[in-house]
Amino acid sequence: MDNVALMGTGNWLGILSTLFFILCFYFTLTFFQHLKSGDERLIKQTKLTAVFCLVLGLLIPAFYSLYIYNEMMR
Repeated sequence: MDNVALMGTGNWLGILSTLFFILCFYFTLTFFQHLKSGDERLIKQTKLTAVFCLVLGLLIPAFYSLYIYNEMMR
Protein backbone atom coordinates (compact mmCIF):
# COMPACT_ATOMS: atom_id res chain seq x y z
CA MET A 1 0.00 0.00 0.00
CA ASP A 2 2.90 2.34 0.70
CA ASN A 3 4.21 1.97 -2.87
CA VAL A 4 0.82 3.01 -4.25
CA ALA A 5 0.96 6.22 -2.21
CA LEU A 6 4.42 6.98 -3.61
CA MET A 7 3.15 6.69 -7.17
CA GLY A 8 0.27 9.06 -6.41
CA THR A 9 2.74 11.56 -5.01
CA GLY A 10 4.79 11.29 -8.19
CA ASN A 11 1.77 12.18 -10.29
CA TRP A 12 1.04 15.27 -8.22
CA LEU A 13 4.67 16.35 -8.31
CA GLY A 14 4.62 15.95 -12.09
CA ILE A 15 1.61 18.24 -12.28
CA LEU A 16 3.33 20.75 -9.99
CA SER A 17 6.48 20.62 -12.10
CA THR A 18 4.46 21.21 -15.27
CA LEU A 19 2.78 24.16 -13.61
CA PHE A 20 6.18 25.67 -12.82
CA PHE A 21 7.25 25.23 -16.47
CA ILE A 22 4.10 27.03 -17.62
CA LEU A 23 4.77 29.84 -15.15
CA CYS A 24 8.37 30.03 -16.34
CA PHE A 25 7.19 30.42 -19.93
CA TYR A 26 4.69 33.10 -18.88
CA PHE A 27 7.28 35.09 -16.95
CA THR A 28 9.79 34.74 -19.79
CA LEU A 29 7.30 36.25 -22.22
CA THR A 30 6.50 38.96 -19.69
CA PHE A 31 10.24 39.61 -19.33
CA PHE A 32 10.53 40.24 -23.07
CA GLN A 33 7.54 42.56 -22.95
CA HIS A 34 9.08 44.58 -20.11
CA LEU A 35 12.45 44.52 -21.86
CA LYS A 36 10.84 46.22 -24.84
CA SER A 37 9.17 48.83 -22.64
CA GLY A 38 12.40 49.51 -20.72
CA ASP A 39 11.12 49.27 -17.14
CA GLU A 40 14.21 48.15 -15.20
CA ARG A 41 12.42 47.12 -12.01
CA LEU A 42 9.95 44.88 -13.82
CA ILE A 43 12.70 43.45 -16.02
CA LYS A 44 14.64 42.34 -12.95
CA GLN A 45 11.56 40.95 -11.18
CA THR A 46 10.27 38.92 -14.12
CA LYS A 47 13.73 37.59 -14.96
CA LEU A 48 14.28 36.36 -11.41
CA THR A 49 10.80 34.88 -11.22
CA ALA A 50 11.24 33.04 -14.53
CA VAL A 51 14.57 31.60 -13.39
CA PHE A 52 13.10 30.62 -10.01
CA CYS A 53 10.17 28.82 -11.66
CA LEU A 54 12.53 27.03 -14.05
CA VAL A 55 14.75 25.89 -11.19
CA LEU A 56 11.77 24.58 -9.23
CA GLY A 57 10.36 22.88 -12.31
CA LEU A 58 13.65 21.06 -12.86
CA LEU A 59 14.58 20.29 -9.26
CA ILE A 60 11.26 18.89 -8.04
CA PRO A 61 11.44 15.79 -10.31
CA ALA A 62 15.17 15.42 -9.66
CA PHE A 63 14.77 15.37 -5.88
CA TYR A 64 11.77 13.07 -6.12
CA SER A 65 13.68 10.61 -8.29
CA LEU A 66 16.56 10.64 -5.80
CA TYR A 67 14.08 9.99 -3.01
CA ILE A 68 12.51 7.08 -4.91
CA TYR A 69 15.96 5.68 -5.69
CA ASN A 70 16.92 5.79 -2.00
CA GLU A 71 13.63 4.16 -0.98
CA MET A 72 14.04 1.35 -3.50
CA MET A 73 17.63 0.64 -2.47
CA ARG A 74 16.74 0.05 1.18
